[in-house]
Amino acid sequence: MTANNRRPEPGRLARRESWLLVGLLCVALATVGLVWVSVQAGNALAGLDPVRDDPFVLLIHLAQGKVAWTSWSTAVAAAIAVVLTVAAAVAVRARPQRRRGRSRVDRAASYMGRGRDIDDLTLRTAQEKARRLGVAATPGVPIGRSVATGERLWGSWEDMHIDIWGPRTGKTTSRAVPAILGAPGAVLVTSNKRDVADATRDVRAKSGPVWVFDPQRIALEEPGWWWNPLSYVTDEVKAQHLAEHFVAASARPGARSSDPHFEDSGRDLLAGMLLAAALDGRPITAAYTWLTKPTNEEPADIVRDHGIHLTADQMVGFASLPDRERGSVYSTARRYASCLTNRQIARWVTPHGDGPDPRPQFRPDDFVLSGGTLYSLSKEGQGTAGPLVTALTVAVVEAAEELASRSAGGRLATPLLGVLDEAANVCRWAELPNLYSHYGSRGIVLMTILQGWSQGVEVWGEHGMRKLWSAANIRVYGGGVNDDGFLETLSKVIGDYDRMTSSTSSGRGHRSVSAQLHRERILDVSELASLPKGRAVVLASGSRPTLVRTEPWMSGPQAAEVAASIAAHDPHAEHTIREAQTELVAVETAAGSEEAVLGNPHEGRAS
Repeated sequence: MTANNRRPEPGRLARRESWLLVGLLCVALATVGLVWVSVQAGNALAGLDPVRDDPFVLLIHLAQGKVAWTSWSTAVAAAIAVVLTVAAAVAVRARPQRRRGRSRVDRAASYMGRGRDIDDLTLRTAQEKARRLGVAATPGVPIGRSVATGERLWGSWEDMHIDIWGPRTGKTTSRAVPAILGAPGAVLVTSNKRDVADATRDVRAKSGPVWVFDPQRIALEEPGWWWNPLSYVTDEVKAQHLAEHFVAASARPGARSSDPHFEDSGRDLLAGMLLAAALDGRPITAAYTWLTKPTNEEPADIVRDHGIHLTADQMVGFASLPDRERGSVYSTARRYASCLTNRQIARWVTPHGDGPDPRPQFRPDDFVLSGGTLYSLSKEGQGTAGPLVTALTVAVVEAAEELASRSAGGRLATPLLGVLDEAANVCRWAELPNLYSHYGSRGIVLMTILQGWSQGVEVWGEHGMRKLWSAANIRVYGGGVNDDGFLETLSKVIGDYDRMTSSTSSGRGHRSVSAQLHRERILDVSELASLPKGRAVVLASGSRPTLVRTEPWMSGPQAAEVAASIAAHDPHAEHTIREAQTELVAVETAAGSEEAVLGNPHEGRAS
């Protein structure tokens, strides 16, 4: 639906002639004043009597020669002219400085949300909600500053976020890092790059233990701790959920299912193997070993010995299929679990040696209470650690949900923040759209960051992506996307404004001006596609769309701490920090050189 955001008054062009008349009148009055001051000051300096005439009469008498214009009057007039010229030059020169930080799209802010339209996003509202929820440390998740009013906007500790930012538009510096720095409790982060971990880990270490899950050495982290994914598998339902993470991660973008029967059977078979390994205290790699031996009845026997007969029967049924069909089912299951064959990955999810592992074991329940930070890193694509990143993310969130159910009011006393950066690449959580709105009431605040609408569709389908978008209370678009369908919808939601144009006609000594009203988009598709860095569009439940100026960590109060953390962990720290400073300058100037279009580029021309 297209919003109708009407302009409060006609456009400038309709009033251009009136302003021209006002300007000419001001010039005339200024000239009269200059002459009067020059004559009076000149007479005083020449030792002559002051002129008693008012300024207009004096001008007439000066023209008639009744009042003398002395050389002192000329000197005074020249001095005043010099002063005014210098003042005008300074004002013109200072104008770009005042415009610094302005963007070519900022004119749209006056037609978008401001004042009461965005009251739910203000600091006052966020603080009130935080006090009600018993969270005193910070009011909420920072979003940015309103371009229209300069007021800082926040998401509360009940709001769920979804962000769409194209590549290199500042999503990490302006959204992920500030949110992590301000979190009052445990923080869960996913990414396919090390930058967010390098920037925040030392700052977050002051709040609790820091865990970096890096099975593919994105951050060159050694496995100084381990996590047992099978600790999540307590029954056949949890085994199915874990298997689904492997299935989702193995899906090829845009690929169609070759045979849903084999894919579903492969998932069920993998779930059975995972369940057997969990019940028998085996490492998760045992599930893959069993998948290479279709005639091995050991896993089915383990499941049956624990009283789960139907799942055991299902596993026996798969092993008893005709050779060709059985081979397809088992090969499908092996494809899903192929990442377990990577020894580097296995070191993070299996114990070392035959005896007790001396390394600390990550336990989601303890983590939620610790106030610490977990960074889960993985590359994208098949055979990566993506399934395990998703499984670890889900294990932490579900542990938080279970703790919330045992807490007062059914929510965590201190919220858990989950920043799911690159969610479509490394955390393909199939059930996320169905659960999103539920977590806000539990004190589990998630921020899902995508590079485009179509990226979300690849994971959750069109219906699922729409469901995820609708379930979020805070929706942020940071530019850099060229998806016409998404941008057209976004443009419609932002709404229209009414533009007044005028046309002039003359003839036979008669001159007339007519005005026409046109309705146009506040931000059209091309403007949204080329949204300047440093600007973002925010759509929040119950509020009108608003344009914000983003606030990267480089301009925040913890900039020095973040820079120190980068210097301590990033092997290319100097380049990273230099790049961050360059980005900050770009954000602050924000197309400041485009002075010609900072007015209203949509104004019509008189014809």
